[in-house]
Amino acid sequence: MISAIWKEPADGRVVFGDVNLAGDDQADRRVHGGPDKAVYAYAAEDYDWWHSDLGRPLAPGTFGENLTTVGLDLQSAVLGERWAVGAGTMRVAQPRQPCFKLGMRMGDAGFPERFEASRRFGAYLRVDQPGDVGAGDDLQLLSRPDHGVTVAMVAEAAATRSPDIVAALLEAGTDLPEGWRTWAERQRERAAPRRRT
Repeated sequence: MISAIWKEPADGRVVFGDVNLAGDDQADRRVHGGPDKAVYAYAAEDYDWWHSDLGRPLAPGTFGENLTTVGLDLQSAVLGERWAVGAGTMRVAQPRQPCFKLGMRMGDAGFPERFEASRRFGAYLRVDQPGDVGAGDDLQLLSRPDHGVTVAMVAEAAATRSPDIVAALLEAGTDLPEGWRTWAERQRERAAPRRRT
């Protein structure tokens, strides 16, 4: 099976474009990649948590991320917030939803469920301005939308289908990727009381 989940830290600068980083082409574009999943970020602090939980260290790249961040709470990142990353810019798009390939990577078919239960999803980013990035580059917050819809809220809506959280997602407007907007609209319609005629 072809998969891009096996990653290791890169030396030097890596160019990123509209849908991925150089050398990292997604194998199955039906569910991976594209503009709203161009770059995947995972936090070093979440690696520390997994080290404690699993009782063993994990090397950067284990979760298939393109960027391992330090000092950022990715779950609290607001959809649409814009970051300067290396010589380009990116926007927070959505949380990761793990698939069976993460289980393959971890040697544990049940690991995707464990990952989901941890609520440590990381964040997919869309590329605003292509550029290049290297280890040790600063990541700077440039702007943050006022709607307040976070990566964690999207994940919580998917897990619970809470009508209140689903409704809140739609406040993000176009900062919420099209697939999530369609999903949230359907959930809202299903939750709406039906009128008798």
